[in-house]
Amino acid sequence: METDQYKTLGSEGTGEFKDRGSKFLAYAYPAYSELEWQTHLEHVKKEHFKARHHCYAFRLGTDQNNFRANDDGEPSGTAGKPILGQIDRLGLTNVLVVVVRYFGGTKLGTSGLINAYRSSAAQALENAEVIHKTKQDLYRLSFDYALMSNIMNVVKKLGLEIVSQNFEAAATLDIAIRQSHVTQNITAIKAAAANVSLEEAAGMDQVDRLKMSFLGNR
Repeated sequence: METDQYKTLGSEGTGEFKDRGSKFLAYAYPAYSELEWQTHLEHVKKEHFKARHHCYAFRLGTDQNNFRANDDGEPSGTAGKPILGQIDRLGLTNVLVVVVRYFGGTKLGTSGLINAYRSSAAQALENAEVIHKTKQDLYRLSFDYALMSNIMNVVKKLGLEIVSQNFEAAATLDIAIRQSHVTQNITAIKAAAANVSLEEAAGMDQVDRLKMSFLGNR
């Protein structure tokens, strides 16, 4: 896998595990934001409102530094951590896994719980599609309408994704650029806007009537 790529889910997946009457239902989702994972969790809680536990773990971001493991009332370390361990075993990010437990009347003990949450989470992830995605930086281009043709042409020529656009008092484009191509693509946009060569554009900090702002990555 290239350095500017990461693994995530291309589809949802489900899994099920049973032990001594307790049933564990696992749901794996791609999730790219706090709002997204929270929405998925609330959906599972509503669907399984009679369940005793709704344990979960997620890892978000291309740097993989945003993560959480929640035991939701199970003994500490017996649910959320094993779930997160399965996400990490596959090297995934931008992923949420929720495991619902219906208690069967018999306590499973620490090792039994760890095995149940780990096994159900693993099955849900195995039943989902794992894909490779390219790390991208998001930029906002704000420019005068006089530059519209130049900007749109170079964005099309470079094959950049337009995430959103707004044409009001000034024109605004939000674009996604592959991280390993950022420097050369930004230079090309400057060159097109200023109508200069790539060599000249490389030495320009700013271009008249064009403002470029870094928004984040995905």
